[in-house]
Amino acid sequence: YQRRVRATLTREEGLKYFKDMSIIRKMETSANSLYKSKEIRGFLHLYSGQEAVCVGMEAGITLEDSIITAYRDHGWAYTRGLSPHSILAELTGRSGGCQKGKGGSMHMYTETLFGGNGIVGAQVPVGAGIAFGHKFKGDGKVCIALYGDGAANQGQVFEAYNLAALFKVPCLFTCENNHYGMGTSDVRAAANPLYYTRGDAVPGIKMDGMNVLAVREFTKHVADWMRAGNGPVVAEVETYRYYGHSMSDPGTSYRTRDEVQEVRKTKDPITLVKSMMIEGELATEAELKELDGECRKIVDDATKFARESPELDTHEMFNTIYTDMDGTRIRGSDSMTYGIHSP
Repeated sequence: YQRRVRATLTREEGLKYFKDMSIIRKMETSANSLYKSKEIRGFLHLYSGQEAVCVGMEAGITLEDSIITAYRDHGWAYTRGLSPHSILAELTGRSGGCQKGKGGSMHMYTETLFGGNGIVGAQVPVGAGIAFGHKFKGDGKVCIALYGDGAANQGQVFEAYNLAALFKVPCLFTCENNHYGMGTSDVRAAANPLYYTRGDAVPGIKMDGMNVLAVREFTKHVADWMRAGNGPVVAEVETYRYYGHSMSDPGTSYRTRDEVQEVRKTKDPITLVKSMMIEGELATEAELKELDGECRKIVDDATKFARESPELDTHEMFNTIYTDMDGTRIRGSDSMTYGIHSP
């Protein structure tokens, strides 16, 4: 059934949501440029268009709760507390990156962000395990395990649902449905594209992933329900990505440019929150324009830092592999190469 929820928005909240989404959008635009100039190598999956998901869900939980996601993780890295400087420097493989340049686009972490995971769908059962840990410890925390519509048909996803339901763990299995997986429409890839209905014994919910307030309110409601000991929930967050699946995908062979522009024009999450602020007289257009300029400066500075941060020293390649192993010889890329694990 459909449930209408009344949401309130304060000036402080609106400015924060606008700022966070704007920084993520500009950060991804910068990453796009850095990739095209070959300053970022390897895989790169951009989050532009989906900003309301991470910003809204974070507003419905606390930073003590756990997040695990797939490889489209830059926005989540930012909302979990990493700076644009450390995120962009990670993308350029520099020592100033959040993982000292060792992880790259798909592997960003904090104490409560368990990746950034490069294997499609593999984070879902891990998320169930993290949630099991919260229940086992009785710490009152929840875990949000995110995956895309392209991963939603995998068997391990349904195994995770089953185990989470059996143990009633506080895991919000969240399908970020941007409709095209790697390039195949969800209605062509799934016999049942209503992903929130797939939990069987696990209840499901669908939310508008382009509306930051809708995401916030539903996440808050579901998190409270799970904290009360009711077990897992399957969520479908309907959203849209403006770029292709990755930088190797132009994103125009399976959808039209007109479709992308129509979504930008009518459903853009940043434009929506901006309209809410102005129409609700919580901020003026001039104030938001000034804030947008501040966001641009932050990302410009972060881009400069990502370009100028030193490359990693060779000895660092042998560090942060094991714990309590300082002084131990670590094998290199061949049997004749060794380094010393050091602090």
